[in-house]
Amino acid sequence: MSSPAVDRIEGSGLPLRGDNIDTDRIIPARFLKAITFEGLGDHVFEDDRAAMPDHPFSNPAYQQARIILANDNFGSGSSREHAPQALKRWGIEACLGESFSEIFRGNALAIGLPCVTASPEDVARLMDLVESMPATQLALSLSDRRVTVDGQPVAIEVDDSVRDAFLTGTWDATGMLLDDFDVVRGVAARVPYIRGF
Repeated sequence: MSSPAVDRIEGSGLPLRGDNIDTDRIIPARFLKAITFEGLGDHVFEDDRAAMPDHPFSNPAYQQARIILANDNFGSGSSREHAPQALKRWGIEACLGESFSEIFRGNALAIGLPCVTASPEDVARLMDLVESMPATQLALSLSDRRVTVDGQPVAIEVDDSVRDAFLTGTWDATGMLLDDFDVVRGVAARVPYIRGF
């Protein structure tokens, strides 16, 4: 059950302009009642999309996008793990922004969704490009720490420990635990207050 390594993500981009886009906007609270994450992708930015018919997640030009382009402090607000889950279930495979909320970035890491940063100038340039030509293909490489667009590299930043976790497939803590579940049973057997584990 080992998780796959994550290195190269290729696809078109989705420009999501605005600072401090919080998790309440990414997936509204009324969709948190479900006991699984199934179907969350259908409700990404539901309230924003209802208020803004031209929202990028409603724009047919971006329906195949795989990489979000975001501004400052994306994923701020409450620490709901449903936010990155909803994005990933919609089809997003990576987020590239100026900065991310620390909790959002951690929740994204736990499901294999890389969040990498670039300079505000580079993010603005990529957004402009994708808005003018939505089919533009981006190739994001964690190992090379860059995203390549039309043969031109753009430097990205990602913490060494996060990068290593993606490249080695150790980003999935639950998967690693299940891979060595006999060790878990052994520890449980030695703990007097755990029975029948």
